[in-house]
Amino acid sequence: MSDFSVKPVLRGEKTVLRPFTEADADAVWEIVQDPEVIRFTFEPSTELTLEGLRSWYGTRAAAPDRLDLAVTDPADGEVLGEVVLYEWDPAARSCTFRTLLGPRGRGRGIGTEATRLVVGYGFEQLTLHRVQLEAYGHNRRALHVYEKVGFVVEGVRREAQWRDGRWVDEVVMGLLDREWVVHRGRPASVTSTGR
Repeated sequence: MSDFSVKPVLRGEKTVLRPFTEADADAVWEIVQDPEVIRFTFEPSTELTLEGLRSWYGTRAAAPDRLDLAVTDPADGEVLGEVVLYEWDPAARSCTFRTLLGPRGRGRGIGTEATRLVVGYGFEQLTLHRVQLEAYGHNRRALHVYEKVGFVVEGVRREAQWRDGRWVDEVVMGLLDREWVVHRGRPASVTSTGR
């Protein structure tokens, strides 16, 4: 298993994932102002600044323990969001996954493709055994994408966060390398063909 120091460019039909640069901070700044991104991504007390984002994204290419990639539009290179593999545990060959898409990246299948690309890279190139994630129970769009790609619900932390004036659940999901080998991020096609 290699570490996460190699920052690949991953190409799909709907998106290109590429390493971040400091210059991407302006596009990310616009994305993180979106109410849906705020609702499902950040703790209420999170304070972001454009300078802080520039510093953060300017250092992502050098981080050997995580993989942060910009989700971009292949037509014009516009940054639409990000995908991240982080909390890497080399001994367990596992990590955590998260994604964030702005409004111009939604409803086009980009999130599903970006998830397949980066998770596939994790299993096939980094030889991960397990990828896990956490999502708010009321984030139906994200949960749908994760299930489409083959993540399995492993548990629910009931009423774990106070969000939007109410208690919300956190859903814990995971995907294993042996599951990925069978369906390559398309479990419905395996089920429908009987393979």
